[in-house]
Amino acid sequence: MSRKPPLKGRAARLARLFPAGPRQAARTPFVLLVVVLLGGGLIGLLVLNSALSEGSFKMDDLRRDTKSLTDEEQALQRDIDSYSAPDALQRRARELGMVPGGDPAFLDPDGTVKGVPSPAARQSAQEAPAVRPPEALVFSQTIGSSPSPAPSGAPLGSPARGAAPDPSATTPETPGR
Repeated sequence: MSRKPPLKGRAARLARLFPAGPRQAARTPFVLLVVVLLGGGLIGLLVLNSALSEGSFKMDDLRRDTKSLTDEEQALQRDIDSYSAPDALQRRARELGMVPGGDPAFLDPDGTVKGVPSPAARQSAQEAPAVRPPEALVFSQTIGSSPSPAPSGAPLGSPARGAAPDPSATTPETPGR
């Protein structure tokens, strides 16, 4: 077999620095490094998986909330639509004692009148409102008696023309109070 010639000089000094013969590297640090890397990877995957599932639960909750809020919004929109329908507005106006207006007249910028105005239709006793407007309630509390409906020319909340308050409704003040 071939034998290597002995090294001399500088090469011999460098050869002493390296181990002589084929030696295997220690396996323990390598195995430990692989185990630590695999363990860290598994723990990282576990943390990532739990964070993703938590986000999924939050997203489901938000979707459920969004659906309930959308349903509520649609219900409120249906209510608004039903209250603003022409027949509902007309019914509510009649309940408040309002009557349909007559034909309007228009004023031009130069002061001329276009059209012939007509008065609003009078309300019959059977069409009298079951619900009084708030102005009528305030008026009846200040007078102390049930008010008669104001003529169509008088504004709401003002006493009817020619009507005087009932003197028996007022109480005389007692001195010393």
